[in-house]
Formats: sequence, structure tokens, C-alpha cells
Amino acid sequence: MLPIKEINVTDLSGRFEQNDSNIELIDIRTPAEVARGVIPNSKTLPMHLIPLKMDYFNNTDKEFIIYCRTGSRSAQACMFLNQQGISNVLNLRGGIMSWAQQGLNIEQNPIGSLV
Repeated sequence: MLPIKEINVTDLSGRFEQNDSNIELIDIRTPAEVARGVIPNSKTLPMHLIPLKMDYFNNTDKEFIIYCRTGSRSAQACMFLNQQGISNVLNLRGGIMSWAQQGLNIEQNPIGSLV
């Protein structure tokens, strides 16, 4: 099996600055974690509900960047999606913790929920 694709915080921030409309951020943390803040322009989908939303990830025009607190759960989610034949997903290395450690903006409200 091939390793999952990843993106680091610096590259993601750069894509934001370029107004890359081809990416979609998905926060897979629990609602309690999401309540503490999200990366701007994120949608939320708790990890355990990913199997119920497989059709959503079939949009091959988008590149889905999946993140959690540290990157571990999102790596598992990316691996699961890859196993289902969905390859347009990237794990945010270091998760939202890495984003915050770089001093980047955290918002209180996601732009939407996939539930």
C-alpha cells in the first residue's frame, strides 16, 4: 500500500494566500474539540461518520485536506478513504496544533457541517 499524501502547514497557508478554490478543509475532530476553534474555511465531519458520507468525497474536482488535533486520526481517515478508492485526500501533517503553533488564525465557527 502506498503511503498517504500529506501537506504541511506552510504549504496549506500558501494555498490559502493564493485563494486556491480547489481545496476543501475537513475537520474530523469531535464536536467538543471543534468548539475550541477550527482552521478558517473548514467544514466539520466527525471521524466516525466518514463511512456514511463516502459519496461526498467522490468529487474529483476538489482536493480534500483532512485534519484533526495532531494529524494521527486524520492520517487514519486518509488511509481509509484511499482504501475505498478515493485518492484526492491529503492529511494535514501536525493537525490544528501545528497550525496554531505557527501563529495562524483559528476561527470559532466552521463554514458548515457535513452531517
